[in-house]
This record gives sequence, structure tokens and C-alpha cells, in this order.
Amino acid sequence: MLSILQAAGWPIWPLIICSIVGLALVIERLVSLKSARIVPPRLLDEAIAASRTAVPAPDVVAKLERNSVLGAVLASGFKALHANPHASPEALHTELESAGKLAAAQLQRYLGALATIASAAPLLGLLGTVIGMIEIFGAQTSPGGVAGGDPAQLAHGISVALYNTAFGLIVAIPALMCWRYLRARTDGYLLQLEVAAERFAQHLLTLRRAEPKPSRPAAP
Repeated sequence: MLSILQAAGWPIWPLIICSIVGLALVIERLVSLKSARIVPPRLLDEAIAASRTAVPAPDVVAKLERNSVLGAVLASGFKALHANPHASPEALHTELESAGKLAAAQLQRYLGALATIASAAPLLGLLGTVIGMIEIFGAQTSPGGVAGGDPAQLAHGISVALYNTAFGLIVAIPALMCWRYLRARTDGYLLQLEVAAERFAQHLLTLRRAEPKPSRPAAP
């Protein structure tokens, strides 16, 4: 392995750093995007069942918020009713929508960095290829201008060009595949959150207290 790094030259080190960072991001996202942490299967039904007649107590809402990403979205609706029992339907929808945007940002975290690695790795490999080609052309001519040059420098330039090209693709292809998989998984979770939020909004409207009507003055 050390001989390969020496043959590839210094341009290989940015690619190695990209590979390490990309692998760390993929592992972190795979762990964070488990269903139990995002959309537990029965959480919505349990939250609706626990609030058939009244909004749960604040400590129960706080526990729900810590449960998962979906729990945080549902808890935002309960908090809105705690703050204003007469909240309008528009206010409830706005609160759930804001919580949904925060959830989307949480789900999509680091995906942009992974996409950047997938796009930059081939370019870094191309940079190494260009540097290797420069060394190859430099080896074709001796310092005195005589053709022939140094065979060792020629071989090193070829190895730099080929190793960096190959390693750039080795880093980019898995990174791109993982990014597409994680992006599709995130989009699926976002769709489930949106459907759950719409259903929960209808439930919150049944819990919302009606605005008291002003009493009419008694007729003389």
C-alpha cells in the first residue's frame, strides 16, 4: 500500500481525505436514518389515541418530542395548542409546516457534502492525471534539450497519472451511489412525515377549543 501511495505522488492525498470523509458521512447517515429514529411505525396512532379527549401534559409532549423526528413534528402541534387553545387552523398548519422544514433539514444533513465528494473526486483524479502528464512530458527532454530524458521520471509520471485517475473513480462511484440511495431514503421519509402531519392536523382541529362567541346584550 505504501508503494502505491509513493507511486501515485502527492495528488493522491486529497483523494484519500475525501474517501475517509465520505465513508464517515455514509456511516453517520445510515445510523441516523433508521426508521426507529425518523418515523416509528405506530407513533402517530399512539399519539392520536393518547389525545382523544385532551392535549397531553407538557412532560408527555416533551417525551414525544425526544422520541424521533416524527415525534418532534407531532409535539409542535401539541405545543401550539398549549400556547393557544383557540389557535386557528392556519396557525396549526403553519406550526406543523415549520416543524416539517426543520425535520427536512435534519434528514438532509451532510447529503450535500457527500454529493460534493462524489463530484469532486473525479476532478481531483483528473488533476493528478494532468500532473502526471506534465511529469511525462518533462521526462521526454533532458535539461540540455536532448530527447530521451530520464526513464525513471517517465515511469513515475505514468504511475501518477494512472493511479490518480483510477483512485478518483474508486472514490466517486461509491460516493455517488450512496448519495443517491440516501437521497431516495430521505425523500421517502419526508413523504411519510408530510402524510402524517396532514392526518395529525385534522386530529388537532378536533382538539382545538372553539373561540367563545361574544354574548349579546339583553333586550330592553
